[in-house]
Amino acid sequence: MSNAYPSTELHRLLSNPRYEVLPTPSIEEQIRAHIPTGLTVTVTASPAKPIDTTIELATTLAAAGYDAVPHLAARMIGGRGQLSEIVERLTAAGVSKVFVPAGDAKEPAGEYVQSLDLLRDLDFLGRPFEQVAITGYPESHPSIDDDVTIQSMWDKRTYATHIISNMTFDDARLATWVERIRRRGIALPLYVGVPGPVERTKLLGMATKIGVGESMRFLKKQKSIFARIAAPGFGTDSFVHRVAALAANDALGIAGLHLFTFNQVEATENWRQRLLRA
Repeated sequence: MSNAYPSTELHRLLSNPRYEVLPTPSIEEQIRAHIPTGLTVTVTASPAKPIDTTIELATTLAAAGYDAVPHLAARMIGGRGQLSEIVERLTAAGVSKVFVPAGDAKEPAGEYVQSLDLLRDLDFLGRPFEQVAITGYPESHPSIDDDVTIQSMWDKRTYATHIISNMTFDDARLATWVERIRRRGIALPLYVGVPGPVERTKLLGMATKIGVGESMRFLKKQKSIFARIAAPGFGTDSFVHRVAALAANDALGIAGLHLFTFNQVEATENWRQRLLRA
């Protein structure tokens, strides 16, 4: 157990968070205006847009001085040939970190059906990235059993450097899940997925920016999450304080926060700065 107080842990977690954004036309301008260079910005991949949209924004942000992390959604990439081209573009731009989810595409674009397929090809290509993140599900995947998702992390552990959890709001469930994966022998550092302080109406309004069909799929997949966001008494402040208390336990291996901004980057950064000053 660490001797640090939760407030010290909170400062650590908020000093260098990961900001997740969607690659919309206006997001680069918002990032430049509100997020300090040097911080980590991860760029999602959506079946509603070509993977090149994600790669282009990531390389642009890297050139601007951000620690840019593109999401290489396996089911959106056709195979080793396309992956090699993507790797070449990213490494030439100085991108050294990637996040490899399976992705939400209903049908795979090629031979990658799951993220492990792509991870194996990154290994074949010489492990070109310093950091490779994989997904974790403390709140349970809507269509995959918990035992399967934990086994999947075990299978991918040798190809990855850390885990990014899906959004979660229940610190007791988070602690139970982390203890479970640690008992399984999955020792990768964990970044806890937390929603930024986003207004409920703005959250639902993302439909106009990421495409109605894609938004409906996203909302359906995350319906239990959004129900909790909308519930009386939920607050991002109180939840991150509880995560900080958990992070004081070194055995849990909580390395940081992954903030889901839903492109409300100004509000998220203002919230972070407020807590750092508190």
